[in-house]
Amino acid sequence: MQATMQIFLARNNVQAGPYNLEQLNIMLASGEVLLDDLIWHEGLDQWQRVGNVTNNQTVYRPTGATTPDANDSIINNVTVFPEDTSNTKDNNSVSLDRLYGKPERSKNVKADMTTNRHQTPHNNVSLNKTALKKAVADNDKVIGDVVLAPIMSRILATALNGLLYVLAILPLVMALTKMDVDYTKFQNIQDMDAAYQYSMSLMESIPSSTLMMSQVMVFGLFALQLIFITMRGQSLGKVITGIRVVDQTTHRLPSFIKLVGTRTLLLFIIYNLLFSFTSFLGFVIIAIHYYMASKSPENIGWHDKLAKTLVVKADSSQLVKKSKSE
Repeated sequence: MQATMQIFLARNNVQAGPYNLEQLNIMLASGEVLLDDLIWHEGLDQWQRVGNVTNNQTVYRPTGATTPDANDSIINNVTVFPEDTSNTKDNNSVSLDRLYGKPERSKNVKADMTTNRHQTPHNNVSLNKTALKKAVADNDKVIGDVVLAPIMSRILATALNGLLYVLAILPLVMALTKMDVDYTKFQNIQDMDAAYQYSMSLMESIPSSTLMMSQVMVFGLFALQLIFITMRGQSLGKVITGIRVVDQTTHRLPSFIKLVGTRTLLLFIIYNLLFSFTSFLGFVIIAIHYYMASKSPENIGWHDKLAKTLVVKADSSQLVKKSKSE
């Protein structure tokens, strides 16, 4: 059975194969095939997660048909490329490069042993959507098992976070608009002490009830943001826009140090200092970040490089810790 077994794989709505058992195990060992990919061969009554049939090991030793799990991570609408369905069976091929969304490698490359002809498994076997289903648009960027967040969604999330902060300090802003504020005091960067003293004198002129209300709203917002960021990898703006921060390597929730220490608190300090000098400088640095992200294949700006994170479309599977075998 093993010598003639034809194994099909699928990822990101794309099917490839068939491969034999030896090829599959080589690709599992090298990391070309992941445990979250999908597999089907004769004896399986539907597509299943690779890790489910290998017991989360990087070697497959089939002993017979495997009972499907209702919680398997499986997909449907597998793309069959027109050029791969011609009548010339042995000349047309789909490699794992295509499965990963990469350019096809040359046929004379040694690693091309993973390339084989594209066939369609048994007609009554379908690919269904469960935990890993994502609404993948034509212009979405897919990296492994995650869909990168569009740049505009990230900009909107930042704008929403800024709006929430403005709403939190609104009582303070309303009180300041009723006062005769000399804004030239804040324009002399070389004399920050004088600006600080002037700001303190303004605070003393504001009613204590207004100050307390504004402080409660600001600290409440920061606490809420910190809880969502720590537990879900999402600021409130990202929750609204449906995107999340994940680790670049694991595609799961980053470590506390990366998520809160580097990406949240450090960035908060940097931007607070920038906006203290001049608001224009802070907006320039934000613009540079998103410009870098728009030019990067993985939408990585300097924030992401600093913390080694990705911003992706939110999916519940990203909150699940990976097992040691994965």
